[in-house]
Amino acid sequence: MGTSELHAAQGRLVDLVSVQPGSVVSKTLIDRSTGTVTLFAFDKGQRLSEHTAPFDALVMVLQGAVDIVLDGQHHAMTPGEGIIMPAGSVHAVEALEPSIWMLTMIRS
Repeated sequence: MGTSELHAAQGRLVDLVSVQPGSVVSKTLIDRSTGTVTLFAFDKGQRLSEHTAPFDALVMVLQGAVDIVLDGQHHAMTPGEGIIMPAGSVHAVEALEPSIWMLTMIRS
């Protein structure tokens, strides 16, 4: 589903990306100069190592469970939970089970 299709259709976000064994899968839904919205599907144990981003971001868990480390503090998150990651914060993500989550990054 491309960006233009999102304006005209509704659907379950978890149906747009699927967990693949031993992999990280991503699908960008919106990519603008002002920000992005990306779906991620992580198999259990897959992770993004600690890093920073120059922009504020919001993570929403849609399926499964993830551990988000934000400035050294662990946050075990399940569907329906979200967390704001301020610009410049050190963060990492690890799937505690097969998971789908959405990242919204605000660039302006």
